[in-house]
Amino acid sequence: MAKEDIEFVDGLLVKAPHANAPSFVKASISIRVEDLGKWLRAKYKAGNEWVNIDVKESKGGKWYAALSTYKPKAKEEAKPKPASKFDDMTDDVPFSPIRKLDAMLR
Repeated sequence: MAKEDIEFVDGLLVKAPHANAPSFVKASISIRVEDLGKWLRAKYKAGNEWVNIDVKESKGGKWYAALSTYKPKAKEEAKPKPASKFDDMTDDVPFSPIRKLDAMLR
């Protein structure tokens, strides 16, 4: 596996919830407005309308926020649908019931 370059989110600190936090609290986030604002403006100037951030845990157990680099695969073009529901079936079978059925329906 290739080593991933991690881009940390400036001004965004993520911590595990404290021991007495209720079960519905999943993380504690602190924001330094000036630093996060600069980081976001730089992303916007670079042409990013959206920024996705992953909350991760380091090998040492500390939580952190990193820019998500996930890119979905390009969608394959859809195959055109056959004119008849039997047109896409192979008809090289000598005694195919499909041939008889297709002939009866036409």
